[in-house]
Amino acid sequence: MDRRTFTRLGLGAAAALASGCMGNRMQTNTGETAPGPLMVDLRGTELESDERNLLQRPSVGGVILFARNYRSPAQLRELTAAIRESAPRLLIAVDQEGGRVQRFIEGFVPLPSLRSLGVAYERDPAEGLALAADCGWVMASELVAAGLDFSFAPVLDRYDPASPAIGERAFAAEPGVIASLAGAYIGGMARAGMAATGKHFPGHGMVAADSHLELPVDDRDEEELRAGDLQSFLQCHELLGGIMSAHVVYPRMSPEAATFSSFWLNDVLRGEIGFKGVVFSDDLSMEAVRPYGRIERRVERALTAGIDMVLVCNDRRATRRAVRWLDRQNVAGSPGLQRMRAQPPLAPNSEQWRKAVESVSSLHAATSTQS
Repeated sequence: MDRRTFTRLGLGAAAALASGCMGNRMQTNTGETAPGPLMVDLRGTELESDERNLLQRPSVGGVILFARNYRSPAQLRELTAAIRESAPRLLIAVDQEGGRVQRFIEGFVPLPSLRSLGVAYERDPAEGLALAADCGWVMASELVAAGLDFSFAPVLDRYDPASPAIGERAFAAEPGVIASLAGAYIGGMARAGMAATGKHFPGHGMVAADSHLELPVDDRDEEELRAGDLQSFLQCHELLGGIMSAHVVYPRMSPEAATFSSFWLNDVLRGEIGFKGVVFSDDLSMEAVRPYGRIERRVERALTAGIDMVLVCNDRRATRRAVRWLDRQNVAGSPGLQRMRAQPPLAPNSEQWRKAVESVSSLHAATSTQS
């Protein structure tokens, strides 16, 4: 099987995975076993007793892992097994994009940045697409084998070297190129049994401010946003199981940051684009969203606006407050979240796998040397 056929098969698998991820709005718990609406983090490489209790709370539906949670592939498998033993309904996720955002490094295939795939595409579109499919497949296969469900990937933002928050994390500046490469990448993920999550809707790549540190404001007009940033989400939405919102304000279209904006999440994403999957918030502990009130208020506003699962990370006090509020309100997660769980992968051919790892590692090495 050649790499182009491999990519086409992956796209079919991606569409099949994405078609099952149907999200609902904030709802009252009716006894369903869907994951709860909150994703939390852990302190270290082992699950501690108080964390085990936290994960068993009904509102907790997922765990996101960071570099601090990783020591080796064997340790990671033990950690994910302990999480599932504690609460089998939980989703387990990570940011394993490649380039400077790869949480698990030692013992994993080094992943090139998405921008390096864009550069490869500019030289040779067919080769760029094949590399993107390989990257998505290798990334997802290793994570699924380690017991995770998905990576928050790929980034669908536009490339702008002046954006420190996104920059090399993006494929390209041209929306059509982003959509083409993302489609191949998502197809590779799907062959490993992993649903894709596009981020950061409706676009974070063209602002200089970093939402980890402050609230970015994108002053561009509606016409430019619709013709540019929105296009990659529009062209890829049928392949995506999930989308992550941006902590960015676009004042010419809505006064609220997208995470808290029913206009962006309901009118545009659900209504105009027709997205049927689940919507994740970016981390509600980031500095960008602190002006939106206490953590309980941020969680409420995000869920009311159309978010299906909120992330509260790196602030255990805020996490506990969010859990208490959600449990009191008896808020259930979207049934569509269940479909973000990793599925049995398509059986790989050992020669295909060897070639994919070789191509991904070679591109990473070449771009690392250049930088």
